[in-house]
Amino acid sequence: MKVFLLTALTMVAFSANSLLNRAALTDGDIGPGAFALIRVAAGAIVLILLVALRDKALRAPKFDWAAVAGLSAYMLGFSYAYIQLDAGLGALILFAGVQVTMFAGAVLGGERPHIARWAGMVLALAGLALLVWPDGQINLPPQSVALMSVAAIGWGVYSLIGRGIADPLAATAANFLYTLPAVLLIPLVAGGLLEANTKGVLLAILSGGVTSGLGYALWYSLLPKLGATRAALAQLSAPVIAVVAGAILLGEAVTLKAVLASGLILGGIALGVVWPQLTIRSKGS
Repeated sequence: MKVFLLTALTMVAFSANSLLNRAALTDGDIGPGAFALIRVAAGAIVLILLVALRDKALRAPKFDWAAVAGLSAYMLGFSYAYIQLDAGLGALILFAGVQVTMFAGAVLGGERPHIARWAGMVLALAGLALLVWPDGQINLPPQSVALMSVAAIGWGVYSLIGRGIADPLAATAANFLYTLPAVLLIPLVAGGLLEANTKGVLLAILSGGVTSGLGYALWYSLLPKLGATRAALAQLSAPVIAVVAGAILLGEAVTLKAVLASGLILGGIALGVVWPQLTIRSKGS
């Protein structure tokens, strides 16, 4: 139950990142490059302080190039994609790509998912496909979709690496710190680094220090307990949360198709996560 509740809290944090990023960009309160930079910097500061308070000392953090590359791709692709995408729709594209990346990585790494988890993945992805199927009601700018797909691959790789982390807090702090040069370089080249007002800066700090920094550290601590396939399925709940919250907080439209698709996604999660556990318990008894 504890793992379930902590996983649910983490998914709320993940969906909050979509809402905060979209809210900041919609009214022009901050540019995507500045948002990504402040988000990563705030996360790095909070996490390094927490590690220092825990260990009573500051140490040179370990560099993991694959984790840093994955986090950099996610942070930049995520921020720039939300220039045109709704919060809920962006989250759906993001986590659809994450599922494919994590399932592929798990299988290639030797993990053999329960048949119910494969079925749950198929059902959940069917819900995602239904939601984004072109019908004239949903605007999907190709450039934004491509950027969010890059973010999805980056986050999937980052999550796969997290399964073997012994110290989630220190690892997350190091990854945020070493991601700073990448999220600084791109805005410097593309321009718009100084496009920000007070509201935009505060939203970026909240996203970086709380829903990203602390949320990702918690996620890294949960990954060894969940495994890649269960973690991939669990993340499919984040887009549903983002769709609902986007409608309530940002006024984004919710159609009947979105409701049906969300039902398929949640049903897939239940099938893939709950059913295998019930099977194991029944065999044990």
